[in-house]
Amino acid sequence: MGLVAALEWLGKPYRLCRVDMMGEMREPAYTRLNPRVETPALITDKGDVLTETMAIAHWLAARDTDRRISFEPQSREADRMYQLLAYINTGFTGAFSPLWAAMEMTPPNPPLQNALREWGREGVLERHDKLEAMIGNDPYLVGKTPSLADGVLIGVARWLDFHAVADKARWPKLATLRERLEADPAVIYATALEEGETPKGSGACKGHLPLAEVIEKFGKS
Repeated sequence: MGLVAALEWLGKPYRLCRVDMMGEMREPAYTRLNPRVETPALITDKGDVLTETMAIAHWLAARDTDRRISFEPQSREADRMYQLLAYINTGFTGAFSPLWAAMEMTPPNPPLQNALREWGREGVLERHDKLEAMIGNDPYLVGKTPSLADGVLIGVARWLDFHAVADKARWPKLATLRERLEADPAVIYATALEEGETPKGSGACKGHLPLAEVIEKFGKS
């Protein structure tokens, strides 16, 4: 969701492909796009498949000539954006892994699931404490407009509520930033798309492609 919001902020034409993560993504054909069987995957303008959030973010930033979602290379702002982006995409996101593992465990193993939830909760709280300390006084993570770091953050930060770990008000700076981003038209649009709605966005999105068509055209044999 966060990368879709970033694409809206970027304003350049793109198309989307919805993936059923619990169904068709687990079919053998999907490995032709991403052998790791994960999302997201970006098909570049040259037809290459690029995976991993950080790699996709770097690809977008390199083509953001108007600096709508990134900053000039070698600037202090660019360094800070990548620092925050890396933290959010690694330690912050990774802290939720035990919670997802407990939720998706099949067959259920209650003792192990309880241990995973306790471990995950402790990690999520600790990583939120660290991010709260990293947030400055700007309206967004870096500066006065949202960047790639904000997009990745808002895609993951809502997991705090989904897993009912803690009240977001526990981290005032982060809560304020989340509220600001959640009210952003691009984030509202991306969230609505994720929920299966057909909202009107900026016009940058040029439609959706079926997964089977994407695999057939761009997947490796």
